[in-house]
Amino acid sequence: MDHALRVLEYEKLRQQLAAHAASSLGKERALNMQPDYTYDRVLSNLNVTREATEVVRLRDRLPLGGLTDVRSEVKRAAIGSVLSTSELLAVAAVMYSGRQVKNFFEKLHEDNEDLRIPRLDEYAERLTKLIEVEQTIRHAIDDQGTVQDSASDRLRGLRTQLRSFEGSVRSRIDNILRNNAKMLSDAIVTIRNDRYVVPVKMEYRQAFGGIVHDQSASGQTLFIEPQAIVSINNEIQEVRLKERAEIDRILSELSDLVGGVADSVVTNLDVLATLDFVFAKVAYGHQLKATEPKLNDEREIKLKQARHPFIPQDEVVPITVELGEAFTSLVITGPNTGGKTVTLKTLGLLQLMVQSGLYVPAEFGTELSVFDAIYADIGDEQSIEQSLSTFSSHMTNIVSMLDKIDFMSLVLFDELGAGTDPQEGAALAIAILDEVKRRGARVAATTHYSELKAYAYNREGVMNASMEFDIESLSPTYRLLIGVPGRSNAFEISRRLGLSEQVIDKARSHVGTDAESVESMINELEAAKHRAEQLEKELIIKRHDLETEQAAFEAKLTDFERERDTMYGEAEARAEKAVEQAKRQANEVIDRLKKLREEGIVKEHEIIAAKKQLESAKPTLQDKKIQKVKQKAQQKRTFSKGEEVKVTTFNQKGYIVKQLNDNEYNVQVGIMKVNVKADDLQKIGPSKEQSLQSKGSSLKRQSSTKSELDLRGVRVEEGLSRLDKYIDEALVSGYDNVRIIHGLGTGAMRQATQEYLKGHRHVKSQRPGGMGEGGLGVTVVELK
Repeated sequence: MDHALRVLEYEKLRQQLAAHAASSLGKERALNMQPDYTYDRVLSNLNVTREATEVVRLRDRLPLGGLTDVRSEVKRAAIGSVLSTSELLAVAAVMYSGRQVKNFFEKLHEDNEDLRIPRLDEYAERLTKLIEVEQTIRHAIDDQGTVQDSASDRLRGLRTQLRSFEGSVRSRIDNILRNNAKMLSDAIVTIRNDRYVVPVKMEYRQAFGGIVHDQSASGQTLFIEPQAIVSINNEIQEVRLKERAEIDRILSELSDLVGGVADSVVTNLDVLATLDFVFAKVAYGHQLKATEPKLNDEREIKLKQARHPFIPQDEVVPITVELGEAFTSLVITGPNTGGKTVTLKTLGLLQLMVQSGLYVPAEFGTELSVFDAIYADIGDEQSIEQSLSTFSSHMTNIVSMLDKIDFMSLVLFDELGAGTDPQEGAALAIAILDEVKRRGARVAATTHYSELKAYAYNREGVMNASMEFDIESLSPTYRLLIGVPGRSNAFEISRRLGLSEQVIDKARSHVGTDAESVESMINELEAAKHRAEQLEKELIIKRHDLETEQAAFEAKLTDFERERDTMYGEAEARAEKAVEQAKRQANEVIDRLKKLREEGIVKEHEIIAAKKQLESAKPTLQDKKIQKVKQKAQQKRTFSKGEEVKVTTFNQKGYIVKQLNDNEYNVQVGIMKVNVKADDLQKIGPSKEQSLQSKGSSLKRQSSTKSELDLRGVRVEEGLSRLDKYIDEALVSGYDNVRIIHGLGTGAMRQATQEYLKGHRHVKSQRPGGMGEGGLGVTVVELK
């Protein structure tokens, strides 16, 4: 295992991760990182990384400033040692960091109520706010490490007294300097042995008097404490001793406070170090443009466009590789310098990354598993000039690996069997691969032995692969080709480099027919793979275009239905308003007539007649028109199969394919089939189906649509477009069976045609043409 970590450069991974840690503790965790080998543990670590990624997305990084390793200081305080001011400040900084991080998570949840980060919340819960101890230390010691006057009343009093004595000393010394200027080397005051002194010339020693504390390097100046300030200097010294004792007492008291919360501080340190380590993983993942892999417990690996993390992103060639599902062994063959070793290291290192809780530099959809052990025999030597000692070294490592490999192992072999006689080396390689496969391990191996090219074809569960080589540029592309064994390209390269055809033909004559057949097979496989990749790209583009067009149609339909409902609602509102207004007018007229009757001007029957006339009042002409349009829109409409219609929501013409229910039809609009309500359809012409039935079978013969479509010589994309249109025309023309002529050729058009017909809703069945029908160059289609 240690050998695998070394050859896969796991130590370099640690160092790159450590560079993203904010503290020495986080760096220590990164540099001591080890992969986990249990599924539950790996899954838990990945979940923590996912939660941290979400936190960074919302709030950037954690506030970990001031976090240092104070474990030894805290332990000393716990057993009664007195910490220095700088040590106490470092402890206070850690307390501050813990408080800030806990506040960070509390504020994060306040601002994001739906946020779910249970594992990070567990870490945050373990943090203890030690604000009282932190602030007591900050109150007593300033940022420069000086115990402040405010640390205690006694210290404040002593320092006040000390400043008073020092003022008196300076006043007396100033008088001495003025009165004895000629005796002094310089008119300054300095301190020697914590006592104030003045510089006196040597010749005035006796005349000046006082206590000598020091002399200059030349011996010409003496630093003398004047007799006049000896007593006050003594008092200053006494106060300073008391100050020192008080400071020691304060530091002892602060150290006791730290010792009292030592367990909480150590726990905070552990949590903060872990969080620093976790968020360093996120920062490293962002640098690598890494993604979260899906984790499985089936020992299956599916790398999509994976990149080696140590190769610059503008230089690395991504690889796509699978292992463990369709096959358990992958044999990468081909010449050296083609990127086989890098492929092997990418596979191994990304597996180690995920088992370390790291995201991996690959596209979304990448899937990795968890192995109990990862073994690797990878040499850095790329030359074919390998000595017997190199072979012995590799074989020693392989023997050691074989003692431990089981079905939960991932095994990586680089140039298996190299360094010895090619025939014996190839035989050993095959035997070793068979043994590892027998034990159920997942194995990827590289080799340049041609004997192993046929290995995958003779073993179930083994797949060939190779590194692509560009013949035009005579250089490797570093792309991995799954299912295609490697070839040396020696003859082709030699030809392009100028070797004569005569020599090349001579060389070919020395190659066995089996080897030549294998090379031919490889060429065909590579060509087929390229054709399949091209077809896949074309189909993806067409599918995207169709989905875009369908989405546009659906959006237009939605807008139309919304607008229609709005118009209906407005029409109803106007109609109701008109009716209410008419009734109101009628009631007003009736009221006036009643009043006239009471006055004896009109008779009862005239009132009744007027009331009937007014009650029959209807909305205005405009509202009548609205009602008429509304009633017309709500009339039940029916359409026949094949009838040409206009889809009002799209402003497009089409024809009826079939009726889905009483009020909905399936309509062919261009190359799209959409479901449309009857209200959104307008008749344009008669039913094509009815016209066909009325004219009988003679119409089929007169139709411009033939019973066969010739696609020979047409590119796949154009051919599929013609085929799509032809099927629709054949349906309208009433054909039950049609022939699609695609020819044999490379087989691309035949395969594309059959794949298209397989998923077509109006195709009942399809079969190759029989004798007299065109054979395999024709597909006979039965329509529904």
